[in-house]
Amino acid sequence: MSHAVSPLATPFPALPAIAGATPRVARARYKEWDRCDLTFVELAPETAVAGVFTRNVCCSSEVELGRANVKQGRARALIVNAGNSNAFTGYRGREAVEQIMGQLAAHLGCAAEQVFVSSTGVIGVPLPKDKAKAGVEAALSAAPCTWEDAANTIGTTDTFAKGATATAIVGGKTVTFSAIIKGSGMIAPDMATMLGYIFTDAAINPAYLQELLSKAADETFNCITVDSDTSTSDTVMAFATGAAGNTPINCGGCEGADAFAAALTDVCRQLAHLVVKDGEGAQKFIAVSVTGAVSDASARKIGLAIANSPLVKTAIAGEDANWGRVVMAVGKAGEPADRDRLSIGFGGTWAAKDGQPLADYDEAPVAAHLQGQNISIEVDIGLGEGRAQVWTCDLTHGYISINADYRS
Repeated sequence: MSHAVSPLATPFPALPAIAGATPRVARARYKEWDRCDLTFVELAPETAVAGVFTRNVCCSSEVELGRANVKQGRARALIVNAGNSNAFTGYRGREAVEQIMGQLAAHLGCAAEQVFVSSTGVIGVPLPKDKAKAGVEAALSAAPCTWEDAANTIGTTDTFAKGATATAIVGGKTVTFSAIIKGSGMIAPDMATMLGYIFTDAAINPAYLQELLSKAADETFNCITVDSDTSTSDTVMAFATGAAGNTPINCGGCEGADAFAAALTDVCRQLAHLVVKDGEGAQKFIAVSVTGAVSDASARKIGLAIANSPLVKTAIAGEDANWGRVVMAVGKAGEPADRDRLSIGFGGTWAAKDGQPLADYDEAPVAAHLQGQNISIEVDIGLGEGRAQVWTCDLTHGYISINADYRS
């Protein structure tokens, strides 16, 4: 963790232990810092796994191997390294990941494909194999730790630890979710510089878990942006140990499937919002709601054009109700829109309707809304039934300060 704690930070929640998932942390010393930087979660045999990964074409070997190996559907271990993203490191980076996978597989007596590795930090420096090996050895002999310890360990420029929990009733059994995430900058749809891990004791078919996680990610993680930059390392994974003893969920028609899906999506949304609230330099959390678009997909593109606009984000940082900047962002989105049907509001107060400022527009309630920490921007395109909501933060001097000296 680094820099001043975000003013939008929330206390780490009380996350329940998940039977069949045991976290431990250790010091691999990937950077010159006095903190744990390696997280190891041991998973019960036959734990189901699913994952969604960055589409950044300069992705790391961790992402490439994870994307390939998640298809076999089972996991025994997760390793997360902080301080070095091991991206853009060629064969040396890949060898380091394969070494970690082999080391864990030998210890646990499982296939290497059931060991998942993530790394986060500076791009372009191969993961040191000696530090990786020693770090894994230390983690194997470490005492189990809390989810908060694990959340702190996976962070890089994060200013607070992030976690979420939920429960669902599946076939008369309570299934529990505990989840942790890191992410602060390089955050944009297609996943972000974001590593998120969801653990549940539910019994579920891996292919169906993958279907639900992909859908949940599309509605949550792929609707957030801090700075429009997609990272090389983004990963969100779900692990289901089966220890709850519910009848396995195999399809959408199964008992409890809807409840499980709702809880999974809820956890993903909580995590996604926490990442935005720790946006580098963020002072305000912004929800952009778009209605009246020609389709939901069109609404999301318009919403992201607004959420990614430096002019909109700096106006919010300055508490300036400059709705003209929102008009500009709608116009550049490349989606169907009609200037003469467009309506724009802040905090539930319309500033413009049907392409014109309201004759009786009173800026006072809007100005008061913009002084708060939770900001809403409402846009109605006036063309159809499409709607979407995306989440972002404001753009402040703090973002520049953090990223100007990131490597030092």
